[in-house]
Amino acid sequence: MAVLADSIRLQLWRGLMRYWSAQLEGVGVNKTDLRAAVDAADDWANSNAASFNTALPTAFKNNATAGQKALLLAVVALARYDAPLLRRLLGEID
Repeated sequence: MAVLADSIRLQLWRGLMRYWSAQLEGVGVNKTDLRAAVDAADDWANSNAASFNTALPTAFKNNATAGQKALLLAVVALARYDAPLLRRLLGEID
């Protein structure tokens, strides 16, 4: 999958600014740094997509869609670093 269009990156940047502005704990970076981080994260995802796909079990790799693989990665990352947010998105995780 190609990197996100600049308009999508801009939407993510704005959404993250709104989200973190509403949280009690700030991120401690300015708008320019956050935009650079969004761009870097997207570039990293693009550069490492093949590696992630290779790491998946064959059955999942061959049968899951690109969107399902992306959701898997996002859910695992949220579970590792922000389980409360994951619970709000998916409900209780048992």
